[in-house]
Amino acid sequence: MVEDQAFELRKQINNHNNQNHAHTIAVFSGKGGVGKSSFALNFAICLSKQGKKVLIFDLDIGMGNIDILLGLYPSQTMSSMLDERLDIEDIIEKGPNQISYIAAGTGLTNFFHLNADRYNYFLSQLEKVDRDYDYIIFDLGAGMSEEHMAFISAADECVVVTTIEPTSVTDAYAAIKHLVLEKSDVKISLMVNRVTGQKESLIIYERLNQAVQNFLSYKLELLGSLPDDSTVIKAVKEQTPYYILDSRSRVSKMMAKMTLDYLKLNNNISNIEQKDPFVEKLKSFFIRKVD
Repeated sequence: MVEDQAFELRKQINNHNNQNHAHTIAVFSGKGGVGKSSFALNFAICLSKQGKKVLIFDLDIGMGNIDILLGLYPSQTMSSMLDERLDIEDIIEKGPNQISYIAAGTGLTNFFHLNADRYNYFLSQLEKVDRDYDYIIFDLGAGMSEEHMAFISAADECVVVTTIEPTSVTDAYAAIKHLVLEKSDVKISLMVNRVTGQKESLIIYERLNQAVQNFLSYKLELLGSLPDDSTVIKAVKEQTPYYILDSRSRVSKMMAKMTLDYLKLNNNISNIEQKDPFVEKLKSFFIRKVD
């Protein structure tokens, strides 16, 4: 009888461990104003259009604007979750195409300076949704602070967004360098925004990748590029994601193609092969920080 109980217990533990975890993507940039949040939002919408369940975390502390781009006014935010000890499911808002998102909140400027008790509460809530989604996208602020590094390093992969402007490219390289030197096994993809054509994006990628290979011995992946399209400006003014505003625009078509290419390239990703769930990796960072 005892052996049977032990067998059942081991079976339950194995089943729990084999449950799929969400594939986490951290989106960041070397500088602000490159269209990072707009990319994250419309990428999420296109993933959802392909039948994926997606959650966006707005972690651009102090500058969070996912809700603004959506034209929505969330009733609860991460700030209120921590202040009022709300359940994370109570602060998840629904957006277009069945995407879910969590707004940062105006009172979250000290999020990355939480005490141990609030850190633990945040992590316990994050763990609740880890198995509820196919993808969790973290929209991080510009720059490479220690706290941003925690989310980027813990994520399954990250996307750095740049434009064709020399200062943007230089800042993107600086961010990549900082990340690779800290975590050499990180998976980084480049997304070039506001290009005039495919050739231009390839030039930017080749320049950046050459520098990364020469000085960091690291190979950068190219996620894709998006054209400089007036639809984006119109979408921001109307507070509607450009893919929802006009799915036939150049930028929307390129976003849809990028998403399909991404899913085809990553269709062999097995969550079972992940060494550690995102929350566990993030937890280890917070424990070190608090200690």
